[in-house]
Amino acid sequence: MTDTSIDPALDEWRTYDEFAAGIDTYRLPNTSLDGTSLSLTLDDGSVLSLVFASSTVSWSGFDTSGTAPYDAVAVRDDVLFVNIPLASREREAITVVYSTTTHRASVIQSRIGAEAIDGTPQVGQEFWAATTDAGVATGEAPGPSRDLIGKRNVYRYSPDHLYEHVYISSQRYAWQCLEGVQRGHGDMDLSTVWKFADGLYLFCFREFRIAVASVWLHDLGYQLMTTGIFLGLNGDGDAEHSRGGGHIYPLGSVAYPDVQPL
Repeated sequence: MTDTSIDPALDEWRTYDEFAAGIDTYRLPNTSLDGTSLSLTLDDGSVLSLVFASSTVSWSGFDTSGTAPYDAVAVRDDVLFVNIPLASREREAITVVYSTTTHRASVIQSRIGAEAIDGTPQVGQEFWAATTDAGVATGEAPGPSRDLIGKRNVYRYSPDHLYEHVYISSQRYAWQCLEGVQRGHGDMDLSTVWKFADGLYLFCFREFRIAVASVWLHDLGYQLMTTGIFLGLNGDGDAEHSRGGGHIYPLGSVAYPDVQPL
């Protein structure tokens, strides 16, 4: 007789810190920006200033300022992924992606809400296109993209982390865990995709079932690597910042013949 019983472990929805442990094993290496500075003009006219020193960054923007640790990765020779977990505002993070050749940038602010509200992800995100003060901006400004709709990829973050993503629309994606502590779990969550440059896409998601959001930069060009971060509440209810990254394995894509997804 075929066993149709359900694994009891599937009823245990894992906390953010449980599934995030080790999810940065295959991440690209960090790089130092110590001794450099950057000023970004956002598309709403506001300015974000960053001064890097001794593995920390002094930042000014969003009507406040402070000093915090930073995490920087050279995703390409001329593209940097920088995350700043705000030490003075532990439930917030600022993520900056910028190019040293086009002088274009994207800025994402992730923030944990004060309380959970049914039907709304507790971690919200805001997005800005920006330019840097390092030179005259060239090429297209980063912005929302539909390029990933219909694509299906597998992401290998460690020997114990394997996830599948299907990009459903301009607002949602579906995921399932193929290997890891979340094996058998999956959902459809809110997502945002911006094109940063040829083959480079910002992919950000906000989960419904647990308080976590993430920012990823997918290199779907020749490298097929992704670099990301998480912000969420751990099993004790405290704010936690984590790193992620790994390999991308495209499985295929579909094209809609007539009516298109949202």
